[in-house]
Amino acid sequence: MHVTIENAQAAIAAAIKKAREIDTFMCIAIVDSGADLKAFHRMDDAWVGSIDIAIKKAKTAVFFGMPTGEIGKLSQPGGSLYGIEHSNGGLITFPGGLPIVDKDGVMVGAIGVSGSSVENDHTVAAAGAEAIGATDLPSHPWRT
Repeated sequence: MHVTIENAQAAIAAAIKKAREIDTFMCIAIVDSGADLKAFHRMDDAWVGSIDIAIKKAKTAVFFGMPTGEIGKLSQPGGSLYGIEHSNGGLITFPGGLPIVDKDGVMVGAIGVSGSSVENDHTVAAAGAEAIGATDLPSHPWRT
């Protein structure tokens, strides 16, 4: 199952609303469960460099079924995933990417947001994801 275009557009609308509330300009990417781009929006005045970062955050979140910030914690020097950002054509391992999970607990895609501090990126991504589903997958054996 993949995120629908209607849901992708609803997530982007919610993310834009949150970005405006916190007075920032964002690039917002939605990928489907296969990590293919489903929808994208670059707000006026959002950084050009944030386009690639938003897409990679969404892909990273769907590739591993977890928030990009969690992968970042595991990928620090000495961590179990150190160097992972060099895989899969380049990953982003700081906050702003979240899985999108449907009501049945199935990951249908992910959202990636870039354009501000990582805290703001995460806040805007959460607003988008939560508008159409959840961000937490059912427990997985390797998660602590």
